[in-house]
Amino acid sequence: MPPVHGAVLCVAAPGLVISPEHGQLTGRGLDGIYHAGRRLLSRCLLRVGGQDPVAVQSRSLGADRAAFTAAVRTGADPGPDPDITVERVRHADGTERITLRSHVTRPVRLPVEIALGTDLAELAAVAAGRAGPELPAGVYAAGLCWSTDRTRSVTTADPPPDDALASGGLLRWRLELAPGESRTIELRTTQDRTSRAPAGQVANPLAAARAEGDDPRVAAWFRASLDDLGALLLRDPEEPSDAFVAGGVPWRCGLAPAESLWAARMALPLGTGLAAATLRVLARTQTAGRGADAGKIPGPLRGAGPQLPPTCTGTEATLAFPVVLAEARRWGLPEVEVRELLPAAEGCLAWLRRHLGEDGFLADPDPGAGPRRCETQAHAHRAALLGADLLADCGRPGAEEWREWAAALRRRFGEAFWLDGPDGGRPAAALHPDGRPLPRLTAAAAHLLDTGLLGRGRPAPGLLDRIRTEQLARLLGAPAMDSGWGLRGMAVREPGHNPFGHRSGAVRPYESAVAAAGLAVAGFEKEATALLRGLLDAAECFGYRLPEMYAGEQRTEGSAPLPHPAACRPAGVSAAAGVHALTALVGIRPDAPAGTVAVAPLAGAPLGAVRLSGLRVAGEPFTVRVSRLGLGMVEEAADALQLGG
Repeated sequence: MPPVHGAVLCVAAPGLVISPEHGQLTGRGLDGIYHAGRRLLSRCLLRVGGQDPVAVQSRSLGADRAAFTAAVRTGADPGPDPDITVERVRHADGTERITLRSHVTRPVRLPVEIALGTDLAELAAVAAGRAGPELPAGVYAAGLCWSTDRTRSVTTADPPPDDALASGGLLRWRLELAPGESRTIELRTTQDRTSRAPAGQVANPLAAARAEGDDPRVAAWFRASLDDLGALLLRDPEEPSDAFVAGGVPWRCGLAPAESLWAARMALPLGTGLAAATLRVLARTQTAGRGADAGKIPGPLRGAGPQLPPTCTGTEATLAFPVVLAEARRWGLPEVEVRELLPAAEGCLAWLRRHLGEDGFLADPDPGAGPRRCETQAHAHRAALLGADLLADCGRPGAEEWREWAAALRRRFGEAFWLDGPDGGRPAAALHPDGRPLPRLTAAAAHLLDTGLLGRGRPAPGLLDRIRTEQLARLLGAPAMDSGWGLRGMAVREPGHNPFGHRSGAVRPYESAVAAAGLAVAGFEKEATALLRGLLDAAECFGYRLPEMYAGEQRTEGSAPLPHPAACRPAGVSAAAGVHALTALVGIRPDAPAGTVAVAPLAGAPLGAVRLSGLRVAGEPFTVRVSRLGLGMVEEAADALQLGG
């Protein structure tokens, strides 16, 4: 994959713009304006007065737009100072506004030229270096157009150019600017010939919540997380009223079953609409019939590093489905929607029951001969407990059997997965098909702490007892795992460790947020606080848009986290991780069906006073404040909710 860590990305799915930091779309690499994965414009080179503007600054103005400032020296006034400034504001919907401002002491006449071109290539072909040559342009009204037998692209300009040259792909203007005067040229790149490209944004089901606090970075991180989640929303083609969060840009601009579900789950404090829509989208993909895979949510394989074969994201999504439905109900998903989705959740549980091995564990990716991963057992255990809770509350059979199975799994897991040692032991990363443990300490162990919520806001029991949970907390909080910027994918001294390895050493913010939230619920405030602060510091370094992953190099004084050149940014689960981590700081534990909500803030108020407003519990606005002393106070809640749980 070509590197994107230095690019400026604007996204309002399915619109995407990839720009270099200087702002000129060069036609090389990934540069371009894309819609639904097709490059509508690859080259947009501006010249002013016969010169290339000198890049001064690029900055993000939001998830869907960025500004590029440049300067031009015309020589009209003596001295070294630039006398024309150029600001280009580029939007993900294909719109660009180019504003030229004169600082010359007398009127100036400026020739302005924009060179345009495109190959109309698919993003996958561009990434693989198979985009092909630029297509010949044609003049269209106030701009240029390009077409193939399958698609077309049009770039129009306002005001219209004085000259449009199809042979060179050029638009030209002769502008006259008085001292201090500015002129703006607006370019619109679309797939049709008459109107602006659709922004692509669906009706946003996420509440317009806000964060504020003593540390101003809290507000910035929370705001950027919401912006990125909204920018990644896509409509389901089969049912356009349902939206889901795309996996990430530029590499996963579509439904990623497991990631889309986890993003919806972590965004539950912003309302249940996204979770319900994502569940409906995935329920429509669920395998039907009576075959071996009946009830499974399909998903592709995902690399798991050098130690293990790929995982099946379908397995993860299938186990997550009943969990997300159960927790969405606790946050206030209406019962009528719960009952509509309940058959799909029962199908997921039935699939789990059929695919358990003779040893009582679930293998992945091949249920017959794959490894038994520790995180897969955690997902299965959580699905069983929260699924049982859901079945019992909805009057469906099977709840007690699932609770008994979960209790048996806890016993089996402790016997087979826990590796005793003089330092207190550790969980194995996996069991080989022959039962041999893989003694690696990885971030996958963080999922052992993510137990989920039952009735009255109680955390579900985990696979580890209290003593082993304390040992795992100590391991995750040690420097071998905590890089200072978040949780490494694999401990430093493990064989095969690679600080850039996406499953063997890199920091993935999603797992760090899961670990921080799980540690907080389990009462290990010191370790939870360290991970939370590391994530916040990393978010600041990345302009509050955390990438899918970044290098797990040890933090030192004056250092910054190293980007991973192939990481998506923004990524759905990384954006949602900001919401998850900050709401874990506050510790909201709702049970809307029972009419209760509890608040259990992280002890010691590690980020000072924090206030979250505009959240949603039981379908109504919810505002909570944590004081500098660590005391939680609910300022706004639904009238029917009883505080305290």
